[in-house]
Amino acid sequence: MNLPATVEMATPNIYADSIEWMCRNLNNRDSVIVSLHPHNDRGTGVAAAELGYLAGADRIEGTLFGNGERTGNVCLVTLGMNLVSHGIDPHIDFSDIDEIRRTVEYANQLKVPERHPYGGDLVFTAFSGSHQDAIKKGLEHLEKDAKTAGKHVHEIAWAVPYLPIDPKDIGRSYEAVIRVNSQSGKGGISYLMKNDYHLDLPRRLQIEFSQVVQNHTDEQGGEFSAADLWRIFEDEYLPAEQNKWGRFKLKALSQSSNLDEDAQLTVQLLEKDVVKELSGSGNGPIAAFVNIMNVYLPEANVRVLDYYEHALSAGGDAKAAAYLECEVAGRIYWGVGIDPSTTTASLKAVVSAVNRGFRS
Repeated sequence: MNLPATVEMATPNIYADSIEWMCRNLNNRDSVIVSLHPHNDRGTGVAAAELGYLAGADRIEGTLFGNGERTGNVCLVTLGMNLVSHGIDPHIDFSDIDEIRRTVEYANQLKVPERHPYGGDLVFTAFSGSHQDAIKKGLEHLEKDAKTAGKHVHEIAWAVPYLPIDPKDIGRSYEAVIRVNSQSGKGGISYLMKNDYHLDLPRRLQIEFSQVVQNHTDEQGGEFSAADLWRIFEDEYLPAEQNKWGRFKLKALSQSSNLDEDAQLTVQLLEKDVVKELSGSGNGPIAAFVNIMNVYLPEANVRVLDYYEHALSAGGDAKAAAYLECEVAGRIYWGVGIDPSTTTASLKAVVSAVNRGFRS
């Protein structure tokens, strides 16, 4: 017996009430298959189907991605994935939902909207800064829980804000979860930098770099990929081949120290294609280099305020990333250095901050 909600003249709860009444009053109910046929004229086809099924129906008729007359039939993909999200197996294989979508689009010659639940291109994508930050923290917390339990992250119950299911369960990756445009904040930007380039930016550097990115998005509009963010980051903080604006470049260094004595440092510093050999001392190589810079360029008056470093990868050929928060000529700038040597990476970060301080 087919009980349709053809143009959704009743709200989902009233439709469910009518299904319950029919199921209670049918003769020989156990010999009848009560089938629902919801449409989506008021946009509540899924709700009507779910409530009708809970009210006693046996079957739901629908289509993949809701294709059908007018606004379409109820979407079986959404119904099935709603069950998955509550831990119920619908016995339908959605492990490659993009292939299912492509097949349906080819057969129907109709595109599935980007915002269609579960199957659309943008359904797991966050542009909003607050959403991105929550997702980033949720993924980090999931990894922490897995490490504490001694399990793989996929063995831990999924609980990430703004992501009702794990995108990998339906063949998606995390690459498109966070995308950057003018709405985005530091959380999304720092997630992409860490996920794609292994740079774990300190919080205050996240804030500074997000402002740099914001200036680009405001000026250019549109969406920025991880590769776009890397180009902006490289231009702002690192001596990339395509950006020649940096006044100084570290060419070479040598250091020596004895226990309980200051470190002695000699550097070759390239300034406008002229190599300067400079020497100085300090209680460590960073302090020695800052002293060298302040003697050579007194107007810089460099002070190191904070310092972070981490390895970019494991193994003997791993590189280190150093992040230094510096005061340069009375203003605060972050500098970034990347090198196999942690000492060299740190000195490069000082150069990065000074270059940014004197960038014209």
